[in-house]
Amino acid sequence: MKKYLYLILSCTLFLCYSCSDDDDGYKTFPVSIQLVYPTDGQLSATTGVKVTLTDTNEKAYTVETDAGGKADFILPSGVYNASVTDKRAIDGYSYTYNGSKNGIALTDLWTGLEPVEVTLSEVKTGQIVIKELYVGGCQKDDGSGVFQMDKYVILYNNSDQQAKLDNLCLGMVLPYNSHGSNNDYVGGSLLYANEGWIPAGNGIWYFQSRMTMKPGEEVVIALNGAIDHTPVYSNSIDFANPDYYCTYDPASGYSNTSYYPAPSSVIPASHYLLAKMYGAGNAWALSTLSPAFFVFHTDGVSPADFVDDPANENYYGGTVSKANARRKVPTEWILDGIEVFTASSTANKKRLTPAVDGGAVYLEHQHGHALYRNVDKESTEALAGNQGKLVYSYSMGTTIDGNESTDPSGIDAEASIRNGARIIYQDTNNSTNDFHQRKQASLRD
Repeated sequence: MKKYLYLILSCTLFLCYSCSDDDDGYKTFPVSIQLVYPTDGQLSATTGVKVTLTDTNEKAYTVETDAGGKADFILPSGVYNASVTDKRAIDGYSYTYNGSKNGIALTDLWTGLEPVEVTLSEVKTGQIVIKELYVGGCQKDDGSGVFQMDKYVILYNNSDQQAKLDNLCLGMVLPYNSHGSNNDYVGGSLLYANEGWIPAGNGIWYFQSRMTMKPGEEVVIALNGAIDHTPVYSNSIDFANPDYYCTYDPASGYSNTSYYPAPSSVIPASHYLLAKMYGAGNAWALSTLSPAFFVFHTDGVSPADFVDDPANENYYGGTVSKANARRKVPTEWILDGIEVFTASSTANKKRLTPAVDGGAVYLEHQHGHALYRNVDKESTEALAGNQGKLVYSYSMGTTIDGNESTDPSGIDAEASIRNGARIIYQDTNNSTNDFHQRKQASLRD
């Protein structure tokens, strides 16, 4: 009799552990998700990482991890998909760990005795992101054409830590346009995709000294004509601002005064970016149609020494000439990149690898449009100091080939910043998701 009672008690305890009936009569099951971080990665398990299990009816359940990286759920029967993102900023870089697990079936066969492991992969990005890129130019006042010597980029510290960066550089990929032939494709893939570098064409620009940026701080860089263009072209940009930086180094070989007139006197000479030129011509001709533009820093070597090292040389198409000269920038040095495709073209080809940018954003040039980074709505709204300062009903989006190009967050970032808010921008290493075409350059707001 004791043996019989013991058997009943054991079975009961097992069933209680395996599943239970909730108030609605549905069976529930315990399931633990264990996050597995890469052994050679920068981060390890921590508390507070949100793990989400979603059933086939798209109902989601979220639990935060404990110190060991484990999240414990009690869920109704069903089939679930697990997803997790852990994002942190350390030592000047942002690290994003993503993982997923599909087909977790909670049925009567489920015991819940062993945790379900979700292996995470690491994506390393810089604290510094490209907030905005303006390259396409604007219409002239008299309707005679387009003015395109007013390109600029805005860099932004998107993290919650101060960024201190030495040897901060600007680069562009050769081939310069997305829709032309591309000899870097071999067997349908970029020849450098698995070699860990990106080809910087023609030359690079770099800051004279260490760049220090507070969280939420931005740096405007005039890439052409660091003057006030608005007296002649009212749709253009006024760069006469002592806080702005500019590309200006005639001694480097970039001496074309159409691209580089003497900067406005209000811009200090310490804000002039220097250049190291190795290609043909007398200007750094960033594409007005579809550039692949990136920001990087040289690690352990000066920008000049990096360029002068023969081991870093590469020539587009294999033909040795100044017109084809490139430098192999290690992917791990790249803080951010943006792949731009020409609107209304079916011939666009990727030049940046997925490690730098997994997508692309379209541009209709010559109309004063800018490429602007989308707001991370959840992270921005969660900042304690943003209550009552965020401006919604964003209206600066556009339409490209009949498709809407706008910020899905609905937050007007520039209006919110003027209202005292701090913006956190979306950064998934995918320009398709992270950028939209803005009706006008933000410096004209």
